[in-house]
Amino acid sequence: MKTLKKEDISQEVFDLYDDYAHNKIDRKEFLQKLSLYAVGAITVSSLLSFISPNYKDSIIVQPDDPKLRSEMVNYASPKGGLKMKGLFSILKDRKEKLPGIIVVHENRGLNPYIEDVGRRAALEGFVTLAPDALSPLGGYPGNDDDGRAMQRKRDRNEMLEDFIAGYKYLKNHKDCNGKVGVVGFCFGGWISNMMAVKLPDLAAAVPYYGRQPSNEEALKIKAPLLLQYAGLDKRVNAGWPAFEKVLKANNIEHEAHFYADVNHGFHNNTTPRFDKAAADLSWERTIAFFNEHLKN
Repeated sequence: MKTLKKEDISQEVFDLYDDYAHNKIDRKEFLQKLSLYAVGAITVSSLLSFISPNYKDSIIVQPDDPKLRSEMVNYASPKGGLKMKGLFSILKDRKEKLPGIIVVHENRGLNPYIEDVGRRAALEGFVTLAPDALSPLGGYPGNDDDGRAMQRKRDRNEMLEDFIAGYKYLKNHKDCNGKVGVVGFCFGGWISNMMAVKLPDLAAAVPYYGRQPSNEEALKIKAPLLLQYAGLDKRVNAGWPAFEKVLKANNIEHEAHFYADVNHGFHNNTTPRFDKAAADLSWERTIAFFNEHLKN
């Protein structure tokens, strides 16, 4: 079997995967269309393996990092009787209360990549909570395909309320100084935007390639925004001009970055959509933004 490299894959394959990952097509149609790009030594199975997440070899901050206390915690969902769980991470060696960051997953539950992002942010001097919106259904099932199917069973506005409940849990935690921001990816980017709409005391929001709120919703935003977009992401970027117009017209503090020639999901280092240069720069900007708005 041919060992694939990123340059072996056409942009159409990445676009096709994006459609599948965001429920535009089902798995059967995805595999049928993917077969059109299986030419010569490049097989469907090799293509599928290459573009699928590799969590095992991609973790940057290990779950047992000696500098961190990282553990699952529970908090109440606004939907009566349901319990939410999330990964809580904080430096062991700290001398004071820390600002908080809610880390919001994509449309597949709290997978190892998002847990890793929570730990990365904790190492930067924040107390973090990465909730799992699949908690009421048993939690992230261990693979993204089943995770996507499970998340489709939940109402997105109910999930938004669960993340807002996570924000309140973290804001009032004994180890948090009360200043809390949010960073989210894909679905989590939309959640980040909507938390800025719903929470007037949110300290900062960093949506990565997230769908934008409506014009009416955007008017309610008080939190400063750092918006991270992928240059090749036509689907999400189509909503930016209208959003930008509202932000500018109403003097809502914001900063937007478009990373040229990278795909939706460029920060996710577990798939070939990952772009190291863009991911590193965007994360540097994210931490600097949180330092400015949460630590000062």
